[in-house]
Amino acid sequence: MAKAMEPSSKSRKESILIKYAVVSRLLVLFLTILWRSFLQPYDTSAALNPPCLRHRDVPEDSPPLLVANPLSKTLENSVVWDSVYFLRITECGYEYEQIYAFLPLLPFFISLLSRTVFAPLVPLIGLRAVMVLSGYVVTNLAFVLAAIYLFRVSVIILKDTEASFRASVIFCFNPASIFYSSIYSESLYALFSIGGVYHLLSGASNVAVLWFALSGCARSNGILNAGYICFQTMHRAYEALYLRRRVCLSVQVLITGFIRCVCICLPFVAFQAYGYYNICHGHKLDDELRPWCKAKVPLLYNFIQSHYWGVGFLRYFQFKQLPNFLLASPILSLAVCSIVSYMKTRPELFTSLGFQATEKEKSSSARLYSLKDVLEPDVITSSNEVGKSDIRQRKPSKKKDVTVTNNAAEKSNSPEASGYFSADVFPFVVHLGLMAATAFFIMHVQVATRFLSASPPLYWFASHLISSPKHSKWGYLMWSYCAAYILLGSLLFSNFYPFT
Repeated sequence: MAKAMEPSSKSRKESILIKYAVVSRLLVLFLTILWRSFLQPYDTSAALNPPCLRHRDVPEDSPPLLVANPLSKTLENSVVWDSVYFLRITECGYEYEQIYAFLPLLPFFISLLSRTVFAPLVPLIGLRAVMVLSGYVVTNLAFVLAAIYLFRVSVIILKDTEASFRASVIFCFNPASIFYSSIYSESLYALFSIGGVYHLLSGASNVAVLWFALSGCARSNGILNAGYICFQTMHRAYEALYLRRRVCLSVQVLITGFIRCVCICLPFVAFQAYGYYNICHGHKLDDELRPWCKAKVPLLYNFIQSHYWGVGFLRYFQFKQLPNFLLASPILSLAVCSIVSYMKTRPELFTSLGFQATEKEKSSSARLYSLKDVLEPDVITSSNEVGKSDIRQRKPSKKKDVTVTNNAAEKSNSPEASGYFSADVFPFVVHLGLMAATAFFIMHVQVATRFLSASPPLYWFASHLISSPKHSKWGYLMWSYCAAYILLGSLLFSNFYPFT
């Protein structure tokens, strides 16, 4: 009866979560309009839209780019910060070297919607306003879907519907909410990263590879999602070689995992090659070549980040940047606390890269450790039959059954069995650690708030703290932090003041 009720409970929680996600987007939109009506933007140059460098032959009966009416002006004036670049790419393509820092997935979806679904609105408000509207629809819809996928992933990993729901609600009101409702790539990255994890945990590895590859088309850190494939491949190859003594199977697992990782990184690499062809190809004289074109490994993205934005190891460690470190300190503190807490509880997983997880944890439904879904059906069937025959040969013992039951109960209550401290969380914690270290030591540190906002362990750990009676005060602190950054972000960001 309980099992029959569980799916309905999950679907009911999911429908409630959708309402929370939609309400959170409406709240951010309301605050943005409110602050924008009270304050004068610091920079109003975003509304300027010079002609594209490459003039295209435009038919005489083509719809206008700009239409002078209040709605179109409101939409165009709402474009701030990086949103200007994404819309410029949508309209004119990649014109300048520094604009290659913005990957093409979001401009592609904006162009797709503005030329199909919202095309009838072009004569009324103009093409540029339609592109702005399309951008808002894409990012906000992607956020709602990302919240749904986070809940589904959380249910598989945490094996606790209530904890998963809490974590997903926190995500709906996360401190970087303003970026998920603006024309930024965070929403698409979160959707394809978390959605890719869900498909990986569900056994659809090829679909997961496609989603991870798309996340790499939204943000460069999407290629780090290949780490989940590497982790799964490592454990499956170990099981095939050392536990099952099947060399061919282990080689097959390694080759498959390698191909999947290459497929995840391929779109990002192809985009770098596209930039190299546009900027470096065709120049005969070395004096005409950009410095990065002459490198042995010409990486356009790294050069842009270093040359135009000053990104590099410890380059942001300056006294004048102290306010930005303070701005990023809450999210970095939460990340460090979640990692340290996990390390203290499960140190054996860090020292063994997860190989000391219990057999029960390795055979969980998350499919991160086990090789079962890779094996042929006949092998699984034969192993099940052997297990059944062994059970029939055993003599029932009441004392033994009681002992086993007690041990199972102890395991289910231990942090190793479920919840935030389960072995399934380990690869996510490692991924979070790598992202947090990159944000602190290499990037502009204030970007950490939105850079880490799509990491599921942050919300799992926050949910764990809120539900714990010992840490009840942390719940109020967590929600105060989210509320303060939603208010502050909508106030500063929407009026072109620096936020993160």
